[in-house]
Amino acid sequence: MSLAIQNMPLLEVGDVVFTCVSAYIFRNISKASLCWSNHVGIIVGHDGHDYLVAESRLPVSQTTTLTEFVKRSYNQYFAVKRLATPLTDQQKLAICSQVPLRLNVLYHTGFKLDSKRQFCSKFVYEIYSDALNIQLGKIETFNDLLKTNPDANLTVWRFWFFGKIPWHRKTVTPASLWFCPKLEMVYDRSVDACEHFYKKVG
Repeated sequence: MSLAIQNMPLLEVGDVVFTCVSAYIFRNISKASLCWSNHVGIIVGHDGHDYLVAESRLPVSQTTTLTEFVKRSYNQYFAVKRLATPLTDQQKLAICSQVPLRLNVLYHTGFKLDSKRQFCSKFVYEIYSDALNIQLGKIETFNDLLKTNPDANLTVWRFWFFGKIPWHRKTVTPASLWFCPKLEMVYDRSVDACEHFYKKVG
C-alpha cells in the first residue's frame, strides 16, 4: 500500500475519490473549472489488501486499487468525500450493482454527457443518479464553463475540438462534484495542491 494512503480513516462503498492527472488536457480542465481535481472514481469494495476504485479512464472504464489510482495523481494528491447522509447497506449494494453495467466502456474524450461512452465525472454522476436518484455535481454546458471563466484557455479547447468548441454540449465536471454540498470531506491529502499543480498548467 502506498505511503500516500496510509493512516486514512476507514473508507466506505460510495465514497468519491478525487485526484489530479497531470496530462496537458487535464491540467486545462482544472484551469477551466477552477478546481485542483480533474479526475474522480468511486469506492466499490475491498479485496482484503486494498480498497477497490471504479473509474472511467482511457481507454475504457475499469476497477483498480486505490494505491494504483492515487499513484496516477500528480504528487499523489488525493481527497475522499462522502455523502453527508450515511448510505444504508441496501444503498451501497445498489451502487455496486450499477458498476458492472459501466465497465469496459470506451472513454469519451469530448466529455459529452449525452453519449454511450463514459468519462470520469459522468461515470460517478450516473452511478449515484441511477442507483439512488441522487444528483452529485451539476450538468453544465461548455458555454457555462469556458465563456464565464477568464482563466480558460480557449485556444487549447479549440485545438482539442478540431477548431470548433461545442458550446451547447452538456457535461459534468470533477469540479462540480468537488464543490457539491451533498458531499463531506473524509480525508484530504490535497493540501497545497492548487499552488503546486497550477504552476504546471499551461
